[in-house]
Amino acid sequence: MTSANIIGLPEDGRVVEISGYTLSVEDGMHPLDLEYAAAIAAHWEIERGANPALFNGPVVLQRAINCRDGWISAVGHVSSFATFLWWRQRPMLAGASHVFGYPVIASSDGALIAVRMAAHTANAGQVYFAAGSFDLADIIDGRCDLIGNMHREVSEETGLDLSDAATDGRIFASYRMSKLALLQIFRFELTADEILARIERFIGSGHDEIDGAVAIFDPTPSAHRYNPAMLPILRWYFAAD
Repeated sequence: MTSANIIGLPEDGRVVEISGYTLSVEDGMHPLDLEYAAAIAAHWEIERGANPALFNGPVVLQRAINCRDGWISAVGHVSSFATFLWWRQRPMLAGASHVFGYPVIASSDGALIAVRMAAHTANAGQVYFAAGSFDLADIIDGRCDLIGNMHREVSEETGLDLSDAATDGRIFASYRMSKLALLQIFRFELTADEILARIERFIGSGHDEIDGAVAIFDPTPSAHRYNPAMLPILRWYFAAD
């Protein structure tokens, strides 16, 4: 199989600043849904058998990504979580790619705050920044609302309000294996312990998408069970911060 896209970004996850982005969503089915519908359905039955808590909701899956002069352009379609789960086991399959927002939460004492996913989720036990794929709520006038997605996902998973954090507005990109993370740093005037305590109270009030949060003070890859997308970002942040 060949790479889904050749875009003007490093392909090893190295983080680079971008000048802007356009994340379009077109009408019609994603090419994967047209070509592999039977295989996707069969795979979904296997996934549901292993984890009945999974929900097959709408997900924006990109068809193509390009970068020119620092500007990201992506074209996506509304697909399904079942298609995404099938595709992510075949990330180099031509014709698909995945763009997602990655809000980087920083504490006043130098830590990054990530979450550990609960056992009933598709990424059980993995540690990464509170984030999620674009869905119908994120589509405004035919485009994905990156910043709105970041605010929504952080609020739903941790109870934190990114409006309470400072950001310089810069957007960074990390690309590897047909997956593109778009990053923005949000700095809270709270220590790591204070942020973790807020998240623990939120979880304790009945929100169960995550089972905890962690404070990260260095890029040691073995410190937690990191999602692979985290590692180049940690190296970049702690080298530059």
